[in-house]
Amino acid sequence: MNDFVQGLRLWFAPERIRDEGDTPDYRFSLANERTFLAWIRTALALIGGGFAVDQFLPDLAWGVRAGLALALLAAGVLCALRAVNHWVRCERAMRRGEDLPVSRFPALLGLAVAVVAVSMVVVVVFGWEAR
Repeated sequence: MNDFVQGLRLWFAPERIRDEGDTPDYRFSLANERTFLAWIRTALALIGGGFAVDQFLPDLAWGVRAGLALALLAAGVLCALRAVNHWVRCERAMRRGEDLPVSRFPALLGLAVAVVAVSMVVVVVFGWEAR
């Protein structure tokens, strides 16, 4: 738990990361930052998709539309939060000379997006129009 709290503090005080081990090769830190930005772009795309479903599919039954939109919005929020957490964990591991952390999040995000996509296919094929 203490490690979690310390990691959370690094979200808001990234300069404290310098207290962790040795400075890695800058190329690795910059690659970690690019990965962070890719996760943020993914989060923004998911959030945009959630709003698009809600705004541009008014003929969809409200429950279906809201469910799909909320699933995409929630995935976007989780993705954004995970991006920061992953950046901190990787930066700390590089500075400490440890293995990079592994995560199930990419698989879970992929499954969530796949479920929403299959749901959208069902909606397109069978059409759940509002009555």
